[in-house]
Amino acid sequence: MRVTRWVGAVAVLLATSVLFALAQAPAPQAADDPVRTLVGRLDLERYKATIKGLTQFGDRRQGTDRNRAATDWIEAQLKSYGCTTTERITYEYAPQPRTPAAGAQETGATATGARGATGAPVAGAGGGRAGAPQGRGGRGGIPPKGSRGPTGVNNDPNRQSDEKLRALDMQPSTPGLRDQVFCTKIGTTRPDEMYIIGAHMDGLGYAEGANDNASGTAIVMEMARIFSSPDVRTERSIRFILWNNEETGLNGARAYVDQRRELQGKEDPPASRRYPEPRWLGMIQHDMMLYDHGMPRADGTLPPEQRPEADVNIEFAGTSKMAAESQALAWQLKAANDRYATDFPVMVGNRMSNTDSVPFQDYVAAISLREAERGSQVGSGWDPHWHQPTDMYATFSDKDFRLGLNAAQTTLAAAAQLAGATIK
Repeated sequence: MRVTRWVGAVAVLLATSVLFALAQAPAPQAADDPVRTLVGRLDLERYKATIKGLTQFGDRRQGTDRNRAATDWIEAQLKSYGCTTTERITYEYAPQPRTPAAGAQETGATATGARGATGAPVAGAGGGRAGAPQGRGGRGGIPPKGSRGPTGVNNDPNRQSDEKLRALDMQPSTPGLRDQVFCTKIGTTRPDEMYIIGAHMDGLGYAEGANDNASGTAIVMEMARIFSSPDVRTERSIRFILWNNEETGLNGARAYVDQRRELQGKEDPPASRRYPEPRWLGMIQHDMMLYDHGMPRADGTLPPEQRPEADVNIEFAGTSKMAAESQALAWQLKAANDRYATDFPVMVGNRMSNTDSVPFQDYVAAISLREAERGSQVGSGWDPHWHQPTDMYATFSDKDFRLGLNAAQTTLAAAAQLAGATIK
């Protein structure tokens, strides 16, 4: 009996020891998450360096030598990343004659007579009138709320105090042929389906266009770099495109839709498994990504630092034909942000406007990522550098740049999931 009890006690002791050892052992690690690995390849300093590289061309106003040089530089960068499917789309920009009220300089879509989907003039580049009085009704019948700051487009080169930059930005825009660059990550199993990720590379205002829109362009370029890595595969295709002529009424994006919408999903040559224009599954736009310092004070000024509650705004067009699909895409990015972004949350809204996803909104799920809501915030003066001489790389701090990096994390994570990304 004593032997039996002794054996039993030893058995209990051994079992307890095993359980204790198991409890102290590290928990088994989950299988590698390729999405987290890809997001981890984004780097704040690289993102800043890409923005800095774009600002060497000044404001990159369309129809100028500096715009063409920037386009060449973007193409060279994409190729250096290994994105060997780099191409250009060409279109002609022939704006309507300016009226005296439009001024001597290009002031955006209204100056060229561009019109939106409803046929109404598009505010596009300039947005609101500089120094618009508070309390005046907003666009679309939505009254502005809270304090407002001045908005508008700077058309006075003498307001740029940097003489070298002023000289670079002086060449005026001329009508004619335009180029915009894109490259494509070809899907391995579904090359006939594609997500489009875009940002516009042109700007205005006699500055460097650091926020509007080198910040968005750099996001797209950094994503192209990461997805073009030889160890990354995607089941579906992803196209990375840098639009031109956004500031004149989304002309580059409209030209793309007009030229390529009917080519979707068609093999060329037949039975080749090559699709010059895969079928669109979604369009994700990035436009002004750095500045969320909050609402203007009563005197129109803003706090000098990024606000602690800053967020990335994702918008879809609630009145578009694809509103339900676009909203679903927005929530997919929200979920990706919740899981993979490091610093700032996402807010989803339904008033997407005045950006290059608009020409797509009735054909495919289309969303826009911004630093703030386009109509009620950016349009009400929440960014005092918008189209102003202060839109310079040196204006923004690492806290500002990190907001843009979080937008990149959000889109990259969602695109990796949607396209079925894996790492060899």
